[in-house]
Amino acid sequence: MTRVIAVAGAGGPSGRAAVRRLAAAGAVVAAADADPARLDACVAHVGDDGTVEGQVVDLLDAEATRAWLDDVVARHGRLDGVVHLVGGWRGGKGLTTEALDHWATLEPLLVRTLQHTSLAAQRALVESGGRFVVVSAAGAGAPTAGNAAYAAAKAAAEAWTLALAHAFGRADGDAAATILVVKALLDDAMRAARPDAAFDGFTHVDDLAETIAGLWDRPSAELNGERLWLTPQP
Repeated sequence: MTRVIAVAGAGGPSGRAAVRRLAAAGAVVAAADADPARLDACVAHVGDDGTVEGQVVDLLDAEATRAWLDDVVARHGRLDGVVHLVGGWRGGKGLTTEALDHWATLEPLLVRTLQHTSLAAQRALVESGGRFVVVSAAGAGAPTAGNAAYAAAKAAAEAWTLALAHAFGRADGDAAATILVVKALLDDAMRAARPDAAFDGFTHVDDLAETIAGLWDRPSAELNGERLWLTPQP
C-alpha cells in the first residue's frame, strides 16, 4: 500500500527535509505552502526520488485548506497522514506590550493553520488509521518573559493536538495525533553560517524527518496524545 501524506508548511527547511524523506520511503506526498517560490524549491529538492505534488495553499483560509485535502483524498482515495510544519518565531527582552504584536503574528501561523489542517483531515485520518504530527518547542512548558507569545502559541498548538488525540481515541481506531518536542531546529545553512557554534540540544531537520517517517511503523497506542522528545527532557 502506498501511503498518502500531506505536509503543511513544506517550503521551510524542516518541510523540505520531511517531504524528501517521506517521498524516499515511497509515499505520495502532497506538499503545501503559501509561498510559490518556496514550494517550487521544495519539489525541486526532492528531484526524481519520489512522488511529490506541490500545491500553493493559504492555510489561514479554512475553506482553501479543506479543498486542498479533500482533493487529495478524492484523487488518491485516502489520506494516511498530515505533518504540520508551519513555523515562525518572535521574541523580545521582556514581557511588554510588544508581546501582543508577537502574538498577533504567531497565533495565526502556529495555531490557526494547525486548527484548519486538523479539522479538514480528521475524518480521513480516522478512516485510514493515519497520523497527525506537529512540532512543538521545549519552551512551551517553560516560558520566559521574552518568549511569552511564542511559548503561548506553541502551548495552544499542543492543547489543540491533544484534543485531536482525544477525538481519535473516541473514534476507537488506529489514528494518532503526536507532538514532537524540540529545543530548536538546525539545518545545513545554519551550520554553515556558524561553523563554530555548538547548537547544543538542537535537532537537525534531517533527524526530525527521520522521526516523522518512522511514526507509521509504530502502533498508535505509543503515539496518540504523546509528546515525543527529540531533545533532552528537562
